[in-house]
Amino acid sequence: MEPKLAFAGRPGVLSLNIRERTALYAAYMPFLKGGGIFIPTTRSYKIGDEVFMLLSLMDDPAKVAVQGTVVWITPEGVQGNRTQGIGVQFTNDETGAAAQKKIESILGGTLSASRTTHTM
Repeated sequence: MEPKLAFAGRPGVLSLNIRERTALYAAYMPFLKGGGIFIPTTRSYKIGDEVFMLLSLMDDPAKVAVQGTVVWITPEGVQGNRTQGIGVQFTNDETGAAAQKKIESILGGTLSASRTTHTM
């Protein structure tokens, strides 16, 4: 199941709703320093673009607000039928650390799994 993606008022603000652990595993980018997340989108971004994200994870009513930088782009029609979108590295601050900690606590032991993700 693909995460739902909705855009708030301006282009740099992304809202991502992930309700399943498998979808979170596929989107999380633990190999980035400070963590990051893949966001399916057809909008055009460039490496280095700054974005602000509101993440809804699982059934938690509290959204995780975090800033990040686009570090990965999967273009439309890429080989292997990968989902089009962007990889965003969390900022190296309290909000980035909080997002990383929350995601890794949800994923727990699945972080060491070798299942395919949206990026690697």
